[in-house]
This record gives sequence, C-alpha cells and structure tokens, in this order.
Amino acid sequence: MSGAGTAAGTAAGTAVGLHRVLEPAGVLPQAAARLDTDPAIRPDEVRVRVERLNLDAASYRQLHTAHGGDPDAIRAEVLRIIGERGKMHNPVTGSGGMLVGTVEEVGPDSPLGLEPGDRVATLVSLTLTPLAITDGLARWDGRSEQVPADGHAILFARSIAAVLPSDLPVPVALAVMDVCGAPALTERVVASRERPVVAVLGGAGKSGSLSLAAARRAGASRTIGLVPTAEEEERLAATGLADTVVRADARDPVAVAAAIGEPADVTVVCVDVPGCEHGAILATAPGGTVVFFSMATSFSAAALGAEGLAADVTMLIGNGYVPGHAETALGLLRSEPALLPLFTARAGADSAE
Repeated sequence: MSGAGTAAGTAAGTAVGLHRVLEPAGVLPQAAARLDTDPAIRPDEVRVRVERLNLDAASYRQLHTAHGGDPDAIRAEVLRIIGERGKMHNPVTGSGGMLVGTVEEVGPDSPLGLEPGDRVATLVSLTLTPLAITDGLARWDGRSEQVPADGHAILFARSIAAVLPSDLPVPVALAVMDVCGAPALTERVVASRERPVVAVLGGAGKSGSLSLAAARRAGASRTIGLVPTAEEEERLAATGLADTVVRADARDPVAVAAAIGEPADVTVVCVDVPGCEHGAILATAPGGTVVFFSMATSFSAAALGAEGLAADVTMLIGNGYVPGHAETALGLLRSEPALLPLFTARAGADSAE
C-alpha cells in the first residue's frame, strides 16, 4: 500500500486516512486528487463490499445537465471519476454521496464496532472514501441518484457507518441516511429558540421534508415549505408536514422573500441548485439563523450577500454530521406517517430487495 510521508505513520494520520492519499502528499483524503484503493486493510480499517452508491443530489443534477440526460454518458462519467480519483468526488460540485454495502473484513484495531456480514450505510462522504468499482456499473440505468454497483470501499478509524435497519427497504434507508445531518441540525437549531417560525427552501425533497418534520418536533410555532412547482406544492401540502406551503424559484431572492412573507426566525436551505443564498438571507428575520445544507451553496456568495444586504443573520454550514443523526432521521421516518410515502416514491421500486 502506498504511503504519504511520515505523517501517515502516526496514529492520527492513519485514523483519518492520510496513508491512503496518493497525491498530493500531506492533504486529507477529501482534498486529495487521488486515493489508494488497495483492498488490503490496515489494523484500524474496514473493507466494505459495495452494493449501492447514492450520489448526492447536487452532483447528480450537474452530471445530468452536463450530459443532456444521456444515461450512458452519465454512467461513463461516474466510472471515469472513480477510476481516476479512487473515490466518487465530482470535480465540478466538489461533492459525492454515500454508499451501502456489506462488511467484508474488520481490522483488529477498528473502533467502528462493525462485524463481518453487517450490512451498513456509510455516513461519510464518497469524496473521502477509497472506492473501486468492478462491474462497470452495468446494472445502473443512469437515470437516478441510486446506483447499483459492485466493488469495495475502505473505511478509516474516524469514518462513520450505521448498520441498516431491518424494517425499511434498502433504497429508502439509504435515501434517509444520505441526508440525516439536515434534520438533526435543524432540530438542534430550532430547539435552541423559543417557538421560532421555520422556513425550509426545498421542502418537498428528502432533506427538506425531514427538516420540516424535525422543526415541528423541536417546537417550531409555524413551519413554511417553499417549493418551485405546482406539482411539488400539491404533494407537500397533502402531507401536512408544513403549516404553509408556498411556491417560488429559490434562485429569485425577491420572489422568495415575497412568498415567505413575514421573515422566518430559522431558514433551512435544502435546494440542490446554485444561487439560493440571497433569497434565504432575505427571508430570514434580523437575529435569525440560516442553515445551508445544499452542496450547491456558494459560501462566499452567502457571506458577501449578507454583508451587502446588511443582514444580521447567523449562517451555518450543515456539515452532514451531528451525533445521533442517523437515529434522529430514522426516528422521524417511523413516527411521521407522511414521510415514508415521500421517500418510497423517490426511491422507487427495487426488485433486488
């Protein structure tokens, strides 16, 4: 296995995967141009047999747009990225996704608590996970974010993985776990305030619908779901997850502010297209909080936009990890009857399960 200098020999370096970085030396795996996918594991690593990838929404949308929806071209591009980089790290969006698989081998010093045979979802990004694909993604039609696959992936000591629940279909569990950081942080932010008004941009999507449910459970006085189309407006309204459903293009700041009306105390951005920063800021009351969960967010645009608008708002980056985030999201799915049909419809039927 290739090394990455003396830092790789330290416990800390090994725990975060520095020894898997092929180039450039000295950076963490997420920042690396290429990772080592050697299936031989170190004492604190875990090797997973890959069953399914879940590309993050921003990455899949970019690939779909760049290739005009051509499924063969999308498949070829994903294979090229993984083959060249040793990980699924979209160079345009900077994002990746996560995966489901079965644990094949566990190093004796691994702290993850996994056993061979465990069926797990990785809760760390594919942008930092060594990944090799061996089947050419032959079973993927290129038309959805979920990608049937065969290959292997490597987890480090500081990676995160959760054993899949037995009561949910794998595509549904994967879809929930892919966005579980959003409802967990939303719940934390909402609970820290006294009955805030919460607006969720992209409220009919995976992270958006879970965030609406989390906000209500955490004590929001009112929830607002913003969606871009009449079809999504109808779908979200039928669930009852939002007290109010409004429609606007999240990229149009004035339209967003007008649709939301009285500014919200907390605004959560779950839209997978660029250009939604200024609308979220305008829709948030002075002293409020904006939480950005989309990987399409430009954080420089958010910071400069808030400054230019003289907006006294706190802006948080949803980093995808909050302690207990998988349990939080799965608990919401089980306790809120309106959520499961949304996720089942998005995941689609899977005859392999």
